[in-house]
Amino acid sequence: MTNTDAPRVTLGPSDLAVSPLALGGNVFGWTADTAQSFAVLDAYAAAGGNFLDTADVYSAWVPGNSGGESETVIGEWLRSRGNREQIVVATKVGMLAGLDNLRPETIRRGAEESLRRLGVERIDLFYTHRDDPQTPVEEIVTTLDALVREGKVREVAASNIGPERLAASLEFAAREGLAKYVAVQPHYNLVSRDTYEGPLADVAAEHGLSAVPYYALASGFLTGKYRPGAAVDSARAQGAGRYLEEPRGLRVLAALDEVAAAHGTQVAAVALAWLAAQPTVAAPLASARTVEQLPPLLAAASLELTAAELKLLSEASA
Repeated sequence: MTNTDAPRVTLGPSDLAVSPLALGGNVFGWTADTAQSFAVLDAYAAAGGNFLDTADVYSAWVPGNSGGESETVIGEWLRSRGNREQIVVATKVGMLAGLDNLRPETIRRGAEESLRRLGVERIDLFYTHRDDPQTPVEEIVTTLDALVREGKVREVAASNIGPERLAASLEFAAREGLAKYVAVQPHYNLVSRDTYEGPLADVAAEHGLSAVPYYALASGFLTGKYRPGAAVDSARAQGAGRYLEEPRGLRVLAALDEVAAAHGTQVAAVALAWLAAQPTVAAPLASARTVEQLPPLLAAASLELTAAELKLLSEASA
């Protein structure tokens, strides 16, 4: 069951009302098997969550996988729980081997295959997973618009795109009366700010787009479990551990500890609450491999940081 009284935010100019925490599906079919994935999905929905994020490429990097595993798990969960109408499903095209471009035929084939794996008639939010500079924005936008008009996609969005191509896409769509991107999915967190802040965030703000940042917890570093001298058993440990080698990483951890202690909450909740308070950000994206990892992520939605706390964190991460 989904808690229908849970808080919701609207994505850009769309009518998509989503949870202020998007649940990442990259771990489903990878570090979480079907039973674990179902448990996490059940707990997220029970807490009022309704915004699932996946992609056709999840998790093609695992030996023996070919991509689409996460979509398949989510599709099985939706069918078994009978809650399709309560859940907003976002998926992506453009990074799976063989479908790693944004040519019209690729976008269309990617959408059809995602619809089949998810077992749904319409994708709620369909992202271009990364930009394809070899394909004109006019072709990309026109193809996405056709999918919307056919009822196969509800809204469209863009991930890993530069400000110039994003602006060109939005301007072409507006000029031609075609479906416009309503959201962007940038790499953005307390230890990676220049990956979004600046020209890209400016274009999003100018056009009223919402941001759904990925790597919101910096591969787990911003959960606070990575400390000097601590060993962590995680598939992402190497990536997260590198932040300990930067003075900024240690400054951010110290600031997070201080704010978390003041609120009696966990470091991850504070990191996500800071992100959610930034301009254009609607719903940070985070994943949980186990049910035990969910509470601090969900707690971020109700955590109100003071102006002084936001300033402390922003200065530590500068």
